[in-house]
Amino acid sequence: MMNQSTSRQYLFAADILLDSGWHKNKTLVIENGVITDITDDRPADAVIANGPVIPGMVNCHSHAFQRGFAGFSEQGSESKDSFWTWRKIMYKFVDHISPEQAKIIARQLYIEMLKAGYTRVAEFHYLHHDPQGNPYPQLSTMARSVFDAASDAGIGMTMLPVLYRFSGFGPAEPTHGQRRFINSIAQFNQLVSECFDYAKSLTNANVGIAPHSLRAVDLPSLQAAVQHLKDLDANAPVHIHIAEQMQEVNDCLQHYQKRPVQWLLDNMDVDQHWCLIHATHINHRELQGIADAGAIAGICPTTEANLGDGIFPTEEFLDVGGQLAIGSDSHISVSATEELRLLEYAQRLQKQQRAVLANSTTPSVGRNLWQHSAKGGALSTSSNTGVIAIGRQADLLVLDAEKLRLYAGGSDYRMDSFIFACASNAVRDVMVAGQWVIDDYQHAQQQQSADDFATVIEQLSAGS
Repeated sequence: MMNQSTSRQYLFAADILLDSGWHKNKTLVIENGVITDITDDRPADAVIANGPVIPGMVNCHSHAFQRGFAGFSEQGSESKDSFWTWRKIMYKFVDHISPEQAKIIARQLYIEMLKAGYTRVAEFHYLHHDPQGNPYPQLSTMARSVFDAASDAGIGMTMLPVLYRFSGFGPAEPTHGQRRFINSIAQFNQLVSECFDYAKSLTNANVGIAPHSLRAVDLPSLQAAVQHLKDLDANAPVHIHIAEQMQEVNDCLQHYQKRPVQWLLDNMDVDQHWCLIHATHINHRELQGIADAGAIAGICPTTEANLGDGIFPTEEFLDVGGQLAIGSDSHISVSATEELRLLEYAQRLQKQQRAVLANSTTPSVGRNLWQHSAKGGALSTSSNTGVIAIGRQADLLVLDAEKLRLYAGGSDYRMDSFIFACASNAVRDVMVAGQWVIDDYQHAQQQQSADDFATVIEQLSAGS
């Protein structure tokens, strides 16, 4: 159905979700990957969307290599399984991945993300060194594999090299299972600089950093890494795992006499460029502090449920003006609609009420969650995405009108049906930066990617 982009192209949509809501019969004028106009005209050479057009979603938190690990950790391994027992299995799995295998895994994941409605990914990348823990001659070797996978798939990339120095508060020495993650500050800053240089050669990529967690960095290393980043790009994003587990909160209280989020707010200049991942176990003071700072809360409902992490106080956070984004994290599921559905359902189960995350301005839960999360994801990646508007990058989805017509329709219900009712994927076509990367559910590389990925899974299964 779709043609490839030229320097200028036109996309006509009978129904399109703009920032102000649903509109009918609009044409997007797209030049060099950016929306330059939205008109009521319909040029003769316009491509006609085969269904409603909505903004693409940003995946704010990804560990790409963990896509190869999906399905390996669902058997009971120890009594009272938790994140910490899951992590032991993950460390064993990660021992064997080569740069070539990392690229194959990431490419498969990113194709799956595109099909699921994600048009950009923030890659929280901490697999840096060879299997013995020795740096590659070029520190960014593994990061470049992931960059290249994103380019091959056609998804936007925000690379977040991870600073990982310690195994716990204290600081505690790294464990054997963490040997591929560890960098000195000098090494890490060199890695970040190499990633910035490489991103310049790509058309849809930027770079931030990800201090792994307060248990994995101390204040001097955190300050040094952030300063180096800001010297390179003052608007670059900073992501950090924070307050994911009660054990982490208790350990932080014991070491710093403060809860993790409060310590971070008190010791760093947290602002709109920060994304706090898994800020699950927070009190009201911390919740208000995140919102007041303008930071983004990165929530990953399917992974948080899979690991038994807990439930983020989403309603309370939104009520004080907080901004959130969603991510698929460990990729036990790769579905933007499932993340949003579970985000709402967890609130319903906890509060024993319905339509929790609607509001008086946007009574549709589905539309409210999609638009809010897409915007929050754009902020979390410092990317010109998140909304269909003049001057924004043309990252958008075309939904399947044939599937959606079997559910409640019209502008009031369309997004609710898409997220909560439609039993199968309804993302039919996907455009990223003006390029059609999914056409009628198909990606040009999907068969080769799946075959290569299956081979890698066999290799890694044998090795583990």
